[in-house]
Amino acid sequence: SRTRVGALTFLGGVHLTSRDPAFGGYSSLAVTGDRFTMLSDGGNAASFRMGADWRPADIGFTNLPGGPGEGWKKADRDSESMAIDPRTGTIWAGFEGANAIWRYAPGFARVEGHVAPAAMKRWDVNGGAESLVRLHDGRFLAISETTRGPRVPVPMRRGRQALIFAGDPVADSRPALRFTYMPPNGYDPADATELPDGRLLVLNRAFDLPFVFTNILVLIDPREIREGATVTGRAIATLAPPLIHDNFEGVAATRESGATMLWLVSDDNDAALLERTLLLKFRLDV
Repeated sequence: SRTRVGALTFLGGVHLTSRDPAFGGYSSLAVTGDRFTMLSDGGNAASFRMGADWRPADIGFTNLPGGPGEGWKKADRDSESMAIDPRTGTIWAGFEGANAIWRYAPGFARVEGHVAPAAMKRWDVNGGAESLVRLHDGRFLAISETTRGPRVPVPMRRGRQALIFAGDPVADSRPALRFTYMPPNGYDPADATELPDGRLLVLNRAFDLPFVFTNILVLIDPREIREGATVTGRAIATLAPPLIHDNFEGVAATRESGATMLWLVSDDNDAALLERTLLLKFRLDV
């Protein structure tokens, strides 16, 4: 069977299931050591440890202790992105409908603060901070799923608005750096992560009939990001038929034995009969 996909080598994966009706809809992922944390559109978090045997252990579920809206469905919350400080365990979540960022104590124990950044005020109601990344130097990256940036000299394409916050957006009021991310044609940015070497990787997603999701992973040199810049990056892998494919919306990077690993989680859109919650592992060779 084929294991090589562009710059990725497939190492394995697991199909996650639960009888809990709130399980699923995961669109953001964080991995610290062997601890996995997934946050759903409906504000439900699942965490577990998993080793080489692919068997989740020490499993826990919780609901957000606060945030825009109430309930456990996407329409109630729309929590689309998440970042975790691996040193302190502090968690930030991006809410697409409210164009807001909320900060939580480790394990989502309590709300610590929230902000509706001025730079996100006019982002699309259903296309806000789909990606939220805490960078190693303490800055934050946010990318809108659908909010268009300024027109660029590429036929039939417009980029997505993106921001770099100088620090914790909940506590640091300095204006964000604005730039435009140009996804592959026909794709929307779904999530992003910072690699151990400081490069950025954006997970892009597209949907086409008959009910087929595809993804393109794009590598970005952070030195290209500056005020007003348009950043395209370089496509390094495409997940599409006949290879394994699904509605992958979450990505995280880890380091193992000197190699960079990428983890992808799929959002089943609470439609388990049509989609799955898959957690896949790849080695990045670029």
